[in-house]
Amino acid sequence: MKYRLGDIDWKEQSAEGEKLLRKADGAVLTSMQGGLEAEVQRVKLGDTELVLKSWNRESRPDIPLQYKVLERLYSQGCAVSNPYAWGVDAEGYHVLLMSYDGTPVRKVNAAGLAAIAHNLLNIHKLDLNTLDGVHVPSYEFIDYFFPEWGQQPEIRALAGKLIAQAEITPDRLIHGDYHLGNVLESAGQYTIIDWTNVQLGDPRYDIAWSILLLRVYAGERYAGIYQRAFLTSGSCTPAELVLFEALASLRWLQLHRTTGVPLHRNTLTVMRALMQQNVFLPDGLL
Repeated sequence: MKYRLGDIDWKEQSAEGEKLLRKADGAVLTSMQGGLEAEVQRVKLGDTELVLKSWNRESRPDIPLQYKVLERLYSQGCAVSNPYAWGVDAEGYHVLLMSYDGTPVRKVNAAGLAAIAHNLLNIHKLDLNTLDGVHVPSYEFIDYFFPEWGQQPEIRALAGKLIAQAEITPDRLIHGDYHLGNVLESAGQYTIIDWTNVQLGDPRYDIAWSILLLRVYAGERYAGIYQRAFLTSGSCTPAELVLFEALASLRWLQLHRTTGVPLHRNTLTVMRALMQQNVFLPDGLL
């Protein structure tokens, strides 16, 4: 789809966004690689680079909520994009205008992994009073991450038993899908993107999900470095991580059987080994 910033009905704008959009006619838009949910355009507006994201596919996330959450997080110094405005395009799709913060992380090292972990911990530590007036949803854990539409009753039943043991405490802001694909890098700075799953939840799940995906797709050495950052911070214990990684593994398995997950040459072999090693999971799931 061809976009012109001047054709968008902007619903909310920051003071900086309003100033930028006064010069919208001079914007140059270039298509970027998007995800499964949205189309992404890189915007050049004078000396400022921006990103325009349009949810013009099947997904219909709450963009006003994302805008408000990003606004508050950015004002608190969290590693998120600067939201300039959100609106509705000529076809009725929601769009979000944000700062351009680099490209997805392709290579990692110890310092980078520590920074990426630190950024997530800062989100979890956020004083929820800073979100006063923003209705951040809280969901039943099993219904959100193991929905019945997944048609995997055995996974949902096993997840339910683990959830009871885990004593889920949905009292912090979580990202809901934290992994390297949702982190941008520019000149050694890392920015968290894609807040579709933002909610009040249990930080231990956010942490375990991100560690599991590193184990599967980047290897045990990198995952071990990354995991130590969370254990050192005291945000979870080794025993808690094993339990929550079991939940994360079940979530991965359900997605693998339904909507799909990235599969490389050895992905299933690695995942099968990880599940066999986890004391909370029965044999033969994968």
